[in-house]
Order: sequence, then structure tokens, then C-alpha cells
Amino acid sequence: MSFGPEDWAAIRLTLRLASVVTVLLLLIGTPIAWWLARTRSWWKGPVGALVAMPLVLPPTVLGFYLLLLLGPNGPAGQLTQWLGLGLLPFTFGGLVVASVFYSLPFVVQPLQNAFEALGERPLEAAATLRAGPWDTFFHVVLPLARPGFITASILGFAHTVGEFGVVLMIGGNIPDKTRVVSVQIYDHVEALEYGQAHALSAAMVAFSFIVLFALYTFNPHRRRA
Repeated sequence: MSFGPEDWAAIRLTLRLASVVTVLLLLIGTPIAWWLARTRSWWKGPVGALVAMPLVLPPTVLGFYLLLLLGPNGPAGQLTQWLGLGLLPFTFGGLVVASVFYSLPFVVQPLQNAFEALGERPLEAAATLRAGPWDTFFHVVLPLARPGFITASILGFAHTVGEFGVVLMIGGNIPDKTRVVSVQIYDHVEALEYGQAHALSAAMVAFSFIVLFALYTFNPHRRRA
């Protein structure tokens, strides 16, 4: 069974969403993970728990509260309207925001583990060479933590591709705007189009296996683990 035009549109939108979200997750998750790995503050526990909440929280619950937060009566919704950006629910921007929240632990936790595994010796060696904090981070920490960044990127991208509950709650089901692959599969099943649903589902299964195979085979950090 081949893909139809709507299937290809959903695939393109999903890949676009996953790419944008992965970049944002790395930009946002890296400083959070570095702080969690280095701090001894009492706030480490609450912040770590808050970041990890999407791992156990039902996606529809997260989507519901994001819908309220970003809606016309929510503080974030009022801010985006005041800035002239309009409302984010049921737009691609809304999908990006929801996906960043939902996939954040899949990026932060691998990065935090990679930063914690470095230990103190590389940082102390850089300090003896009079390297500044930024120089140390970009020329010492980032190269040594590269396996963690590979893992975080792959998991963040793959998790965004497979999202359903959050994107359906915050984005709805608008063709070419918010209808991603998972929602397209749901539509096929609702319409009893099991052949098309099977084709997309099989593609997702193959994608998931390839991603995990690459993660566990070619990432040296995972191989050692």
C-alpha cells in the first residue's frame, strides 16, 4: 500500500516539526542539564522532577494545561496576543511549544548523564591552563560529551515524531498545518482505512527500529554501557 498525498503531507510536517523541536531542545536542554549536573542547590530535586514529569504524566493532561496556558485567557496566550503573535493553539507554533515541553526529559537526561560522567579532572585541567568558563565548555565539555549529545538528539527527534496525545490536544487535526503522522494514522483507523493505517504504522515501526539500532550500535557511549 503506497502513501497518498495526505500521508506525504503529514510525513513532511512531522519531519519539519521534529527537526525544529530537536534544535530547540538542544538549545534549551543543554544549560538545564549542565546546571543539574553541576549544582548542589536544594532546587536540583524540584527542577529535575519538573523536567522529568512528562515521562509519567499522561500526554492529554499536559496538552490540556498547555491549551489553557496558551489559550486566549491564559497568561502565555495573552502575552502572545499582546506581542502581535496571535494565539498558538491549533498552529504549527503551538505544536512546537507542546513538543518541546513533552520531549524535554528525553534530551535533558542523556545530557545530564554525559556531563556527570565527565568528572572534575577535565575541568580542573582546563582551569590550570587558564581557560575561561565558556572556553572550557565549548572546547572541553562539548567534545567529551558528544555521545550524550548524539543520544539526546536521536531520542528527542524520535520522540517528537511519535507524539500523539499532546499534539492532538494542542494542534487539533488541520491538514498541512497540524496533522502529523500519528494523527493521520488515527484518521485512517477512524475511517476504517486499515490498509493506509497499516502502511504508515509499518513505516513508524521501521523508523523506530532503525533509530534504536543506530543508537545502540553506533553510539560508543551506549556500546560501553
